[in-house]
Amino acid sequence: MSPQSGGIDVFIGTVRDATKGKKVVRLDFEAYEPMALKEMEKIAAQAFEKWPVQKLLIHHRVGTLDVGEIPVIIAVSCAHRDAAFEACRFVIDTLKQTVPIWKKEAFEDGEVWVAAHP
Repeated sequence: MSPQSGGIDVFIGTVRDATKGKKVVRLDFEAYEPMALKEMEKIAAQAFEKWPVQKLLIHHRVGTLDVGEIPVIIAVSCAHRDAAFEACRFVIDTLKQTVPIWKKEAFEDGEVWVAAHP
């Protein structure tokens, strides 16, 4: 946190127990780490350019996660809350679109890769 920060927005993504009415057993995340880290750095740089961001954190886990566990955390501090909210939403939305992290949902009756991108 910065002493100039008047607003800190934190997004915590959790593994939910169902998707489209089907019971989720677990999620598996895979990433191409060198490219994923570069893309997250690019997203952070864009956030710093677009908003008066003072501090920013992006963390995404890989591996197998059970229901209730946390795969992603985004934290943004700005002088004012509106900028913190906007920048945080931009970071998570852009991460989901551009970062090479792939999610496989495991259900009681099978598995499926979801939202394959890059």
